[in-house]
Order: sequence, then structure tokens, then C-alpha cells
Amino acid sequence: MKKLAPDQVGALLRPGMKVAVLGGCNEPRGIAAALHDQPEATAGVEFTVTRIPGIASPTLAPWAGSTVRSFFVTPEMRAGFEAGSVRFVPMQYRHVWDDLAAASFDLAIAQFTPPDGNGDCSLGIGAGFLPALLERPEVPFVAEWNSSLPRLPGAPTVQSARFDYVVETDIEPPTLASRSGPVAERIGALVAELIRDGDCIETGVGAIPGAVLAALHGHRDLGFHSGLLSDGVMDLVEAGVVTGGRKTIDEGRLVAAMVLGSPRLYDWASRCDLIDLRTVDYTHDVGVIARLDNFVALNSAVEVDLFGQVNSEIVRGRQISGTGGAVDFMRGARMSAGGRSIVALEATAGGGRFSRIVPALPIAHAATALRTDADIFVTEHGVADVRGLDMAERARRLIAIAAPRFREELEERARQLSR
Repeated sequence: MKKLAPDQVGALLRPGMKVAVLGGCNEPRGIAAALHDQPEATAGVEFTVTRIPGIASPTLAPWAGSTVRSFFVTPEMRAGFEAGSVRFVPMQYRHVWDDLAAASFDLAIAQFTPPDGNGDCSLGIGAGFLPALLERPEVPFVAEWNSSLPRLPGAPTVQSARFDYVVETDIEPPTLASRSGPVAERIGALVAELIRDGDCIETGVGAIPGAVLAALHGHRDLGFHSGLLSDGVMDLVEAGVVTGGRKTIDEGRLVAAMVLGSPRLYDWASRCDLIDLRTVDYTHDVGVIARLDNFVALNSAVEVDLFGQVNSEIVRGRQISGTGGAVDFMRGARMSAGGRSIVALEATAGGGRFSRIVPALPIAHAATALRTDADIFVTEHGVADVRGLDMAERARRLIAIAAPRFREELEERARQLSR
């Protein structure tokens, strides 16, 4: 193992190399910033990155002269994506794990805690995809040992001897602020009415998932299995709402791929022995989720069409995100005994100028989820349960939860589509 300064990592790179840089909670921010300032070092290198929208550092790839293979398109990647240096790969989270486990890499870079007295480095606040590379001894590793990274009791660890190079930093972990508003709170209240005591829930990122969690304080014995554990989940655990006592597997455990939120959340998680940080091949595996009875997937969307197809990643023809893990959870929920897949979204966008319930997804918009993946749709105008319904009735239910000013137009388009 060789210790390097952040600005020495660039010397390891050569044109033609394929390098994996883990993002999200495992993002090596010190090394990323150094590479950002060394365009000559990154020229001709292909980086595979696992950025997460909303928390990615602006200094994480794309770097000058490089090409980037990414499973998300974030705002920082927009220029590179349009120029062709960022190659977006649409892929569900569970399959990203398989991709990283099989792809050819010359080097991997990620963040860890410094080793403890036994030489064990913690993965900190996220397990995610990282072990898919750690388990491949043929891939050399550069570890950024961040002394400010929280060390969770339930996080996986790796022996420090696994690393070929080490960079020591002291950088606060990424945070994710909670936000809400009256519309999101109305939607959250409607979704909460669909949750039963004893259900096991999954939530995504954003105002609506946060509002749903805030509306669940009157429930009892909820379980939790998700990609992300947020401040809202912490509040429900502290209130005695989330206990996991009725989970059919991992009873009593809070299972997530990452913990992401406020400094208060990180302090709590560092002392909580109920959290199991698991890898994506477990958290997002449909077979695992199917074993959780009464599993409820709670996800949001950009738009939904009258067929029930869901777009969660493209706005006005522009790729703004990625496929993510929602479909993994939606399909697992459909296989769970008593499970439900719920998609919640505001009825309009652009200050009310655009309906998010559309006749059919535009030709430039991909269907993130198929019309067979979601059971229930929720907007601030109501709930559309489309389980077992024919196409005409599905359309009627979805039109009924659209903003009133758009319903007549949607009804006319529905008649045209049915001819």
C-alpha cells in the first residue's frame, strides 16, 4: 500500500485506461477535486461513474479530455452529454451491480473511513455498488480515507490491505436537505391513507417521499427496506412507528443501501444498531423484495400517460436523471403477498402550465416503468387505483386525478387513442 496526496492520483492514469469512480455516498471528493484541476491526467481515460442526482460534487467526472460512462445524467454532466463525451447507459439499479461486477477496469477509486484498530475500513454511509468492485482482487484500488465519514455499526468493512493506494482527507459527507410544500403534503396525506399498519415501505428521494414519511406518524409497526434511509425514516423510528416487527425477513432491521440526509441523521445512524447497510444486489433484488409480505413501493415520476406508463427521467426531451431503482421496487412489490406499487406526482409542472398526466408519452420520452408496473397513482387531486382495470377504465381513473383544466383535453385524446 502506497500513500499519495490527492494531486498524485492523476499520475496513475494513462490514455486508454478504464477507471471506475464510485459516486454517491462513496464519492471520493478529495481525489475528484484534484483530477478536476489536472485535465492533462484525465485525457483519453474512460471513467465509469455512479453519480447520484442532487448530491454529486461538481468536480466529479466528466473531466477534461475524458469520456464518461454513467447510469445517470446530472446537471453537471449536461454539457458533456450533449457534446457526446458522456455516454448515458439506461439500466435498473440491480443490473448496474451486475455490470460493475463483470466490466473490465484497470483501476477503481472510492471513499472509505480510515482503518480501525483491527485494520478494518468501513464503507461509511453507503454499501451500494462498492463491494461489486472490492470483491474483484484483479482490480487495483485507490482508497480515499476520509476521517469525517461516519462509521455506521451496520456498514460493511474491508481490510486496509485490499488497497493499493491511499489518500487521506477530511471532508464532510454529502447532505440531502428535506423540502416540502402544501401540494406535496396533500399528496403525502393521500398516500399515507393507502398504507396499512404492518406494511413494509420503500421510499425514494424528493419532496413527495418526504411528505409521505411525515404523514405516517399515526401508523404502527411499519417495516423499512429501501435504497435510501433519510431523515424522515429516522423520525419514524424515533416515534416508534417503524419497528420492523412484522417483516417476514430481516425482522426488526432497517435495510438500506445508503443513509443520506442531514448531519443529525448521520450522528443518529452512527449510534443506531438497527441499520443494515446492504448492497444493491440485495436491496434492489426482486426476489428478495418478493419475500417481504405487504411491501409497498413509493416512488415519484415526471409524468404518467393514460396507458399507465411512467417517465421518471426525461423532461421536454432532455435526459435529466436515470432509470434508477424504482422499477426494481415496483416489480418486487407486485410479487409481494399483499404488496402494492404506488406512483405519486404533482398533477402539473411549470407553474401549472403543463399537465403531468399526458395522453401518451412523447416520442422523445422513454418509459421508465411499463404500464404493468404500477398499481396506484396519486396526485393532489386524488387516487387512481388501476389494478385489474381495462384500458378505458384505467384512462378514466387517471384523467380524474389530473388537474381540472386539462381533463377535457385528456378525455378527447383518450377517445382518439381508443379508436
